[in-house]
Amino acid sequence: MAARVGAGSGDDLTVAYRRLNAAYQQTLRYAEDVRRLYQQVQRAIYQSLLGLANALEAKDAYTRGHSERVGAWSRGVAAALGLPPAEVDMIGQAGLLHDIGKIGIPEAVLRKPGGLDAQEWAVMRNHPLIGAQIVAPFDFFTGGALMIRHHHERWDGSGYPDGLAADEIPVGARIIAVADVYDALTSNRPYRAALPHATAIEQLTEAAGRTLDEDSVAAFIDLIQTLSTAKPDVGTRSALRDSR
Repeated sequence: MAARVGAGSGDDLTVAYRRLNAAYQQTLRYAEDVRRLYQQVQRAIYQSLLGLANALEAKDAYTRGHSERVGAWSRGVAAALGLPPAEVDMIGQAGLLHDIGKIGIPEAVLRKPGGLDAQEWAVMRNHPLIGAQIVAPFDFFTGGALMIRHHHERWDGSGYPDGLAADEIPVGARIIAVADVYDALTSNRPYRAALPHATAIEQLTEAAGRTLDEDSVAAFIDLIQTLSTAKPDVGTRSALRDSR
């Protein structure tokens, strides 16, 4: 009789274990479904934001493709610097969206054929703040929001909007800044002609450790010299300070 009782108890434990294991496996499946759905939502939100940025660029032949180039180069530099894969992805995405805040800048300022006056510069300098505000509601993109906010900061503290300097500037923003400056220098704009590739590289080298992060500049130059997407010489211009 005792043996029968013992056998019955063992059977009950086996059944309980199987039920518990089945519930655990079901929970894992639910968690995986939730994770997959969350990733889909993230991608949908990101694609919507990218659509806004592309729509802005499509209206202006001078900046068309700018964000794609900055995003690709930023991702490449981040990888070359040995940053973790998740951070490399975030930097690439922030590079693609770095100018999304220009949606909030009047076209009269964005498309002005000449240099900007002091009041217009004050308006233009709001675009990193506007961009960060646009992406701020999305928790998964918190790091990217900081990169967008600070991509016009400069190593010596002369940038905007917060006047950060050196390592105070997020590494992603420092990387995006280098790619952004190079593409601005080597692109024709309404207010000036493009610089030749070699001249732009010279100016980046001069800025390294002064207004731009030295490590990011070095990695960028190594990257751009090996890419077939490096732009040919397309013209000259006299100064780089009016980069918007």
